[in-house]
Amino acid sequence: MRLRLAVRAAILDAWGRLLVVNAYPGAQSDLWCLPGGGVEADQSLSQNLSREVAEETGLSITVGAPILVNEFHSDAHGFRQVDLVFRATVIGDAIVRMGDPEGVVDRFRWVTQTELARLRHKPSSLADAVWGGGEALHDPDELIVA
Repeated sequence: MRLRLAVRAAILDAWGRLLVVNAYPGAQSDLWCLPGGGVEADQSLSQNLSREVAEETGLSITVGAPILVNEFHSDAHGFRQVDLVFRATVIGDAIVRMGDPEGVVDRFRWVTQTELARLRHKPSSLADAVWGGGEALHDPDELIVA
């Protein structure tokens, strides 16, 4: 089974709505998730997340504290993924400009907690993580000292 590490951004707008994006291109699925994507080893988690959000949405962000670790898998495809979800704030305007170079993310919505509850989304604990107020501690990309 292969393992993929990914980062995701929980971005709230000025009205407290959460930015969600489609998880599959076009109308293949009605599943929604947070913007983000796979981690590249030559960048910090924050750099990876900033890059992924910019690619998918055109937004520049400041990465905040982590709020959720989510793990999912597909036994049929021999795949397991760990998502690290961080709070993030938009730098500048919050106008989304879709432009995912992989062509996967092509729809977005700003949703309230009530609206999110009516959408099929992952992870299931997303609303609690985003609007529950708890945060984990995060020491970003520290150098290991022997």
